[in-house]
Amino acid sequence: MRQEIQTDTVSRRRVRARAVAQAGSLQQAVLTGLIEQFEDLTMNEVLVLGLINQEVRTFIGIFGHGSTDLGEVLRVYEEEGLLKVIPVHNEVMASHVASMLAWKHGERPAVFTSIGPGALQAAAGSLVSLSNGLGVYYLFGDETTHNEGPNMQQIPRKEQDLYLRLLSTLGKAYSVAEPRSIYTALKWGYAAVNDPAGHTPFFLLLPMNAQSTVMEGSNLLEIPAPKASSPQVSCDERLFKDAVRAISTHDRILVKIGGGSRDVPEALLSEFVEATGAVLVHGPNVSGRLPYGHGRNMGVGGSKGSICGNYAMEHCDLLISIGARGVCQADSSGTAWKEVRQVVSINTECIDAYQYNRTIPLLGDAALVIGKLLGHLGKVPVSGEKQAWIDVCSARKERWREYKRERYDHPVLFDEAFGRKVLTQPAAIRCAVGFADAIEACKVFDAGDVQANGFQIVEDSSYGRTITDTGSSYMGFAASAILAHALVDTEEYAIAFTGDGSFLMNPQILSDAVQYGLKAMVIIFDNRRMGAISSLQKAQYGIDYATNDSVAVDYVQLASSFAGVKGIFGGYDTQTLKQALVEGYEYNGLSVIHVPVYFGDDPKGGLGTFGSWNVGCWCDAVQQEKHRIGL
Repeated sequence: MRQEIQTDTVSRRRVRARAVAQAGSLQQAVLTGLIEQFEDLTMNEVLVLGLINQEVRTFIGIFGHGSTDLGEVLRVYEEEGLLKVIPVHNEVMASHVASMLAWKHGERPAVFTSIGPGALQAAAGSLVSLSNGLGVYYLFGDETTHNEGPNMQQIPRKEQDLYLRLLSTLGKAYSVAEPRSIYTALKWGYAAVNDPAGHTPFFLLLPMNAQSTVMEGSNLLEIPAPKASSPQVSCDERLFKDAVRAISTHDRILVKIGGGSRDVPEALLSEFVEATGAVLVHGPNVSGRLPYGHGRNMGVGGSKGSICGNYAMEHCDLLISIGARGVCQADSSGTAWKEVRQVVSINTECIDAYQYNRTIPLLGDAALVIGKLLGHLGKVPVSGEKQAWIDVCSARKERWREYKRERYDHPVLFDEAFGRKVLTQPAAIRCAVGFADAIEACKVFDAGDVQANGFQIVEDSSYGRTITDTGSSYMGFAASAILAHALVDTEEYAIAFTGDGSFLMNPQILSDAVQYGLKAMVIIFDNRRMGAISSLQKAQYGIDYATNDSVAVDYVQLASSFAGVKGIFGGYDTQTLKQALVEGYEYNGLSVIHVPVYFGDDPKGGLGTFGSWNVGCWCDAVQQEKHRIGL
């Protein structure tokens, strides 16, 4: 009898799925009479229909005992062509792939897990989407609502809604403890992942006993449909006049852009920089938003920064902040603005717009606010003082080029761990970056010193050529994230730049890349340590401690042990590395290139640090400087 009921449920579910596929949407399927408006549906089927309504078509994760019923619903809808399910080997990886789909490819994906540890792994990975403003659904199994006894893998405490409490601390979360509340959950989820003021993940908790509950007479037209949304823009004309007055009366103007500037058209940003007589500095995650070759672009600035970027930040008298947050990478823990007298802040979030004192806040979508401000501004004459500011910043940019060239011209140094001369990270990364740019590949950087050297090296001519998670600096992000390129319709090649430590955090790409036919490359820059932390320890205390190991790993053999993956040794010089890059690119699958790189005290082994950072024993001095500046 049970089997007959199950067969009937699947049969009716398949009819609904086919109707939606035929009509093009759930609403049209009902309105054209292909299916009835009122049907008996499980809560999970309403959830899946609701997510399909919101254009969520890619579901990535791992099934477990807390998500078997969700899996059964997804199976039928995938067989009818309405979605695709991507099972992977780690929940953190699932989260990174989803973040990349949202970040680079503009999708709205969903991550699914079981109850307990799997959900916590995905929640940890969600720091990438949280930090970088990405709309991702997280569907987590949860303990039953009857509390009949401990559920395996729940948090082992006799309290209700512990996972809801935990996830609500991370971001926006909802527990579908009563099945018919799924309609509200879908509304709240849509508002979160599509919020025009800033996309954010949405954590949806699905108690196991609620998932398969049949809701008789469910109203299919109650399932929320996508809404038209309008970007925000400030309508307070006084603030725009104040901003114009500030631009007209200051000579050393800096435009600082962060992640909130991602959607600002290049032409509009260029016009704004030219009209204000400003120079521009960007955060690490918006490289290429204004081409690096633009005469006013001073490159990256912040705690790691650059000679030109940090000079402009430390000597400007008017800061125009666009979509940026006051974090260490952005403003040297608040100490970069040593001579700023006035701030104009363009942001969708009040708390970020009000970050600094002496601020004129222009709340709203960056592109709309800039356009409106240009309408008020007109053309500000480039005075002799403004031109002098542009010239001195340009001279610092030329000095930065020479500084980098000196390191590129000394590509190998003797390394104690390898007992021979090996490539430095600046030389090796620059070689790989040049190759990636030549084939128009997407460069994805992992955390650590590979990331830090990387965003100092890249000179992108357009946005989207580099993806770097400086928001959470999640080790293992890059190698995981490139799987997204196998899940979308793109001819673009992807290259993950990762350190040995980051790669070993999440090496599942070696299996999943083959499973999904990914043609891409992972480059492992191996210095047998967490180089960023070793360097920090040496800078602060003169010695590194517990951040390295003596284990030699044959990454070529490791990669080659996975059928379908090609391991390649990148060699000890740039010529050999270039040959390895060509060989890897020509391989029809995932190639993994192992490059030993230098770690030591020679300053030519890295690109250095040009800003301050509120960390470790530096905290007191940095905080005192921040309070002295008083911004």
